[in-house]
Amino acid sequence: MFEQLELHPDLCHAIADMGYTEPTSIQSIVIPVAMEGKDIMASAPTGTGKTAAFLLPAAQFLLDYPREQHGATRVLILSPTRELAIQTYEQALAITANTELNCGVITGGINYGTDRDTLAQNIDILVATPGRLYEHIEKESFNCRDIELLILDEADRMLDMGFRTVVNQIASEAQWRKQSMLFSATLEGPGIEHFAKDILVNPESLSADPSRKEKAKVHQWYHLADNSAHKYELLKHILQHQITSAIVFVKTRERLQQLKDRLASDDIDTCWLQGDMPQDKRNQAMSRFKNGEVNILIATDVAARGIDVDNISHVINFDMPRTSDVYLHRIGRTARAGAKGTAIALVEAHDFAMLSRIARYIKEVIKPRVIDELRPKHKAPSIKKPKKNKKTEKGTKKSTKRKKKGRGKNIASRKQDG
Repeated sequence: MFEQLELHPDLCHAIADMGYTEPTSIQSIVIPVAMEGKDIMASAPTGTGKTAAFLLPAAQFLLDYPREQHGATRVLILSPTRELAIQTYEQALAITANTELNCGVITGGINYGTDRDTLAQNIDILVATPGRLYEHIEKESFNCRDIELLILDEADRMLDMGFRTVVNQIASEAQWRKQSMLFSATLEGPGIEHFAKDILVNPESLSADPSRKEKAKVHQWYHLADNSAHKYELLKHILQHQITSAIVFVKTRERLQQLKDRLASDDIDTCWLQGDMPQDKRNQAMSRFKNGEVNILIATDVAARGIDVDNISHVINFDMPRTSDVYLHRIGRTARAGAKGTAIALVEAHDFAMLSRIARYIKEVIKPRVIDELRPKHKAPSIKKPKKNKKTEKGTKKSTKRKKKGRGKNIASRKQDG
């Protein structure tokens, strides 16, 4: 029960109104540590309640230590994409609905006048994309001095999108903060570790193995294609006979344009997202997909970051991704919050090296399937069976300690810090 986490009744009532009765694994692990005022480095699979895991302790802190006078933002949440920022903002509104806390959001693609109206308010929790926020810092229309909590969501995506320098600059501007939290789908690799060292001080490293109820069950398989024409026929058959709703991933904008035109010529209706797309067009495409007007969304990896749509039945990798972690993020668009989903890869012979790397990365065997009327003429190369990791962590918690001047302050000392 959320009450056992010592959350304010107003927050517990809001969570109940949202339809949640018990905290997820990542929420149970993160919230108590966050409420102690410690820096946190956390990993959690998509769809396991990560957003509430940082919003609830942030709101609790604001209620425990109410501001004494009007001022600037106290909790800053950085999100890599507009869509994710807006989704986080909407969840923040729901969680704080029974309180007097004010929430705001600033993203790229929105009129600067709207930003000025937001920043003119007495904002307690601000969700922002790094690029747009830093523009306001440079123009001196946003002041980081009052920020006490800094939260980085989907930090691995921020690195992929080249935001490391901008985020470090924002963190430097918010040097008076008392606490920082970093959340990522994976904490593996030197990139995320170095990023965390730039931002965090003596962080608690937290990860959760979701319960069976929470786990997103993604059924994965691949279809072997003899050539590009065969691959297209496989895609067309799947879209016409197997899906409820699907995201089809391609590797470039040029490939997207070619595919959407070809599907249109076969009377298959789609909407699409690509990089550098005007925000109004992007919103229109997402609206059509979310409300079910169109059940097929074609997207590049950059354009699809931050998409959070319920009830996506399939993710189809028409083009294989360049890296294994991108594959993991792609298939995370389906099977959210414990629902089941399907991820299908359409592969030609030259894709098998990537498919093998993915299998090793996710530690799962990806098996082939065939469509009777579209059987491949060639035999699929063998994929090495991934080695199972004998040392699995369930709800692990470990502290990464290091020294840094001027930090390490605990929430309990915030009154004397002013």
